[in-house]
Amino acid sequence: MKNDKKLLTITFLGTGTSQGIPMIASNDLVCLSKDEKDKRLRSSILISWDEVSYVIDCGPDFRQQMLREKVQLINGVLFTHEHADHTAGLDDLRPFCYKIGEMPIYLNKRTLISLEQRFQYIFSKENRYPGAPSVTPFLIDKIPFSINNIKVIPIEVMHGKLPVTAYRIQDFAYLTDMKAIAKSEKEKLKGLDVLVVNALRIDKHPTHFNLQEALEFVEELQPKRTYFTHISHKLGFHQEVSKTLPENVFLAYDGLKISV
Repeated sequence: MKNDKKLLTITFLGTGTSQGIPMIASNDLVCLSKDEKDKRLRSSILISWDEVSYVIDCGPDFRQQMLREKVQLINGVLFTHEHADHTAGLDDLRPFCYKIGEMPIYLNKRTLISLEQRFQYIFSKENRYPGAPSVTPFLIDKIPFSINNIKVIPIEVMHGKLPVTAYRIQDFAYLTDMKAIAKSEKEKLKGLDVLVVNALRIDKHPTHFNLQEALEFVEELQPKRTYFTHISHKLGFHQEVSKTLPENVFLAYDGLKISV
C-alpha cells in the first residue's frame, strides 16, 4: 500500500436528506425557494484523483447526478449503509460496468445482505438477469483497505441503532447519517484537513445530528475545514444558515467541488 499523498477532488453529487429538497407535496418556503443551493438531491460524493474516481453511495438520484457532472467512468462504490437514499441507484451502475466489467463495491455485511435481498436479480447466481450490472462485493469492517493504492480507513458511526460506515481517505473524512460515535472511532478522525458530516435540521432528531450537535462535533475535532451535508428543508435557507456558521465551516451544496 503506497503512502504517496494524492490531490483529491471531491464533488458533492447530492447534499439532501432522504426525501431531498424540494420534498414532494411540500409548501415549505425552503422547498419553494428559487435559490439553486436550496435544491438538494440525495447525499453522495464523487472522489477523484489522477485518472481514478469512486463514489460514496449511489441513491435514487444517481443517474441524474452522473449526467449533471458528465461523469465518464467510476472505478468503484463505497457504501455507508443500506437505506434506500444511499443505495437505490445500484442498477444505474450498468453503463459503467459496460466500460470496466465487474464493478467493485465496498460495504459491510449487513448492507450486502440487504442489497442481495432487494436486488436479487443482480446478485443471484442462479437467476441473475443478463442485463443487470456486474458487481463484485468486498466486505469491510473496521480494518483499513486500499483502493488504487490509497489507504481507506472505515469508521463506525451510529445512526440510531444502525451502524453506518464512514470513511477517511488521507486527511479527508466523510460521515453521514450520524448521531453518535465511540471514542475509539473518533480517534481515527484526528488531524483532518476536511471533514464532511451531516447536519439535518435545527431541532433535535433521534438518529441524525442537528445543527448544534454537528457544530459541537466540529469544535471537538478541529478540522481545518468542515462541510455540512445530508440537509433537510428544516435546516433553513442555504444563504441564511451560511451566515451563522463559524469560520471555515460551510454548508455544502449540490455540484460543489473542493480539493483536499
